[in-house]
Amino acid sequence: MRAGRLDRTVTLQRHTESVNAAGSVSATWTTLATVRAELVSNTLTETGYAFGEADNDALAFRIRYRPDLTTKDRLTYEGRAYDLVGIVELGRRRALELHCEAVT
Repeated sequence: MRAGRLDRTVTLQRHTESVNAAGSVSATWTTLATVRAELVSNTLTETGYAFGEADNDALAFRIRYRPDLTTKDRLTYEGRAYDLVGIVELGRRRALELHCEAVT
C-alpha cells in the first residue's frame, strides 16, 4: 500500500458502555484510532425501507491492516459518522477495505 494514496484522515470508534456511581449505564463511542486512509468510492444509493425509499450515502476506504476491527465499530470522516457494513482484507494482512454507510 503506497503511503501517498493515504490522503484522508478517518477516526475509528468503538461502542462502549460504562456504569457510573449511581448504577446507571451510559453508552458512548470511544476513539479506537485515528488513521490515514484512501477514499476508494463515494456513492449515493437508494435503499428500500418500510416507509419507502431513502437516499443512502455510502463510502469505501482503504486503510493499513488492523486485526481488531469489526462491523460493530464505526468510522467518522469530515465530522460525519458512518457504520461499517463490510470489511474486506486485501492481500495477506496488508490492507483493509472498509465499506461504510452514513448513520441516519
